Amino acid sequence: MALPQSAYKDRQLIAVIGDEDSVTGILLAGVGHVTDAPDSQKNFLVVDQKTETSTIEGVFNSFTKQRKDIAIVLINQHVAEKIRPAVDGFGEAFPAVLEIPSKDHPYDPEKDSVMKRVRKLFGE
Repeated sequence: MALPQSAYKDRQLIAVIGDEDSVTGILLAGVGHVTDAPDSQKNFLVVDQKTETSTIEGVFNSFTKQRKDIAIVLINQHVAEKIRPAVDGFGEAFPAVLEIPSKDHPYDPEKDSVMKRVRKLFGE
C-alpha cells in the first residue's frame, strides 16, 4: 500500500552525519541548508573524535523523528556504528537512512542496516 502524499510532500532536504571530509563534499554539492531564525537548525553534523555519542544520537533522532523536511539521511557507516541500536531501530519509510563509506573507513555490507533487512526479506 502506498503512503499518503502528506507523508512525503514536504520532504525536500538531504541530511548528512559524518566525518569532515564526507560532510564537506556533500555540502560542496549544494546540499547544505539552515532553517530560518530563531532556531536555525542545520541539516548536517560533522563528527570528530570529540563528538559525544549522545550528540550524534540526538541529531539522528532530530533528523528522523522531529524534522518533517528531510527526505534522506546519509550517515557514515563508522558513525552509524556508534549509534547502531538507533539506526537499526529506525524502520520508517521517510526519511530513508543510508549508510555511506568514508575515506578512512571502508563500507562493510554486513553492518549496513538496509542490507540486513534485505537479507532478512530474502530469508538469508
